[in-house]
Amino acid sequence: MFLAQKSRKMGAPVPGTVHQQPQHRHGKRARAMPKILIVEDNELSRDMLSRRLRRKGYEVLVATDGQEGIAMAQRELPDLVLMDLSLPDLDGWEATRRLKKDAKTQHIPVIALTAHAMSGDREKAIDAGCDEYDTKPIDLRRLLSKMIRFVEDPEAAGTAGGEKSLA
Repeated sequence: MFLAQKSRKMGAPVPGTVHQQPQHRHGKRARAMPKILIVEDNELSRDMLSRRLRRKGYEVLVATDGQEGIAMAQRELPDLVLMDLSLPDLDGWEATRRLKKDAKTQHIPVIALTAHAMSGDREKAIDAGCDEYDTKPIDLRRLLSKMIRFVEDPEAAGTAGGEKSLA
């Protein structure tokens, strides 16, 4: 409990939790922003990205491994998943395959994130079911342009009809 309280005071997300949108004084939610699930085991990367996305107005969920990411995606049905590919236990490759095989989550766009951009990784990510691919360190402007295509206009992102858009 102390760790969760300390993390909240510092503005860091607590893994496995949901950052709620602010409410108006009448108890009504502000305009709903897209819900983004970050599946990332590196605490610094996870905290930096979640803070930056919250500042942009996104609702942010965090998971620290593939299994937790799958469970959270099934429970929360986010608008988009940012999936680190190098995760402990169940890696991002397999977690994405499982999300795309599940009728409840297969429609959720997944953007693969990796610090180890090797030749062929982009194609491997597509084969695993990722809808887009981005490298670390994260260039927020580049990542946001990819995210926006999926959360604001999914038809324009090329996800309709099973096509992948990997420009």
